[in-house]
Amino acid sequence: MKDIELKLENLTFKAHEIIKGKIQVNYSGRYDGVVVNAQILGSNQLIVYKSYNNKAISQNLSRLFINKNDMPENLVEFTAIIDFEPKEIHEVKFRVSIIQEHKEIESVIVFGNLII
Repeated sequence: MKDIELKLENLTFKAHEIIKGKIQVNYSGRYDGVVVNAQILGSNQLIVYKSYNNKAISQNLSRLFINKNDMPENLVEFTAIIDFEPKEIHEVKFRVSIIQEHKEIESVIVFGNLII
C-alpha cells in the first residue's frame, strides 16, 4: 500500500464541470497535512478548489492545503472546477503531497484530460 493515494472520479473533464477527488493517507509517521496542486499543461489557466470534506471554500484557491486535523481517518474528499473554455485538449496533472514541517514527505501524481 502506498503512503498516499489519489483517486479522481473521472479522468476526463469538461470546462465548468465539478471534478471530484479522494485522497487517502496511509503514511505511518507524523505529518501536518496534504497539499493538492493541479496544472493544466500547455495553458496558463488554473483549476480552482471549491470544497473539501463538504466544507465550502470561499476564496478562489488554486493550491489547496488540508490540515491533518481536518482529515478524519486520514481521508479527504475535494471538489474543484476549471473555469475557462479550452480551445484545444489539455492534459491535467494533479499532484498530492504529504507535508511535515514545510517539507514534502511523499507525493503521488495522476493525469487526466481537459476536453473541448
